[in-house]
Amino acid sequence: MKAFVSHKGMVGPMDLANVDTDMIIPKQFLKSIKRSGFGPYLFDEMRYLDEGWYGKDCSTRPLNPDFALNQARYQGISILLARDNFGCGSSREHAPWALDDYGIRAIIAPSFADIFYNNCFKNGMLPIILDKAIVDRLFTEVAATEGYTLNIDLQAQTIVTPSGETIAFDIDAFRKQCLLEGLDEIGLTLKVADKIHQFEKQHMLAQPWMFGAIK
Repeated sequence: MKAFVSHKGMVGPMDLANVDTDMIIPKQFLKSIKRSGFGPYLFDEMRYLDEGWYGKDCSTRPLNPDFALNQARYQGISILLARDNFGCGSSREHAPWALDDYGIRAIIAPSFADIFYNNCFKNGMLPIILDKAIVDRLFTEVAATEGYTLNIDLQAQTIVTPSGETIAFDIDAFRKQCLLEGLDEIGLTLKVADKIHQFEKQHMLAQPWMFGAIK
């Protein structure tokens, strides 16, 4: 898993509440579990004017000019600014996969759906919860300033705006450390691999009859 220590990136707006996981990555794209290659299908039904399916070449598909992230000024964003309850709906992990493949490293919103919030951490993305009034102000600043960029420091738990304002955010200490070290559940387990192997050896010596029965 990619570590997240600090990140400076351009911000793109998703000015819509209750964006569910089917809006993030529609159900027809769930045929693969490769974790990669989903970026072109992110927000597919809002992003394109035609019907999409897994494996379709998106390079020539007609773009929806009314979709904010299709605008030239938001190309190359790596921070997504969202509204309440982002990531609600089904628990599909393809949603953070698609955001990550698109290039999103952090998402800022007043609230997230619980499962999506957890899945972000498991995939090296930082979901940041801020007060609604602050998020409202950030939306206004992003709309007014082309190339609006934020500097996020996970260790310090701060966001610095272009004007130099520092915004603090809260995060669970365990999740923070996992992101800083780039550790998911498998990575955490491998950190104690020596202890696991030692336990297995002792278990085999203490109860060899159990292992002899396993073929």
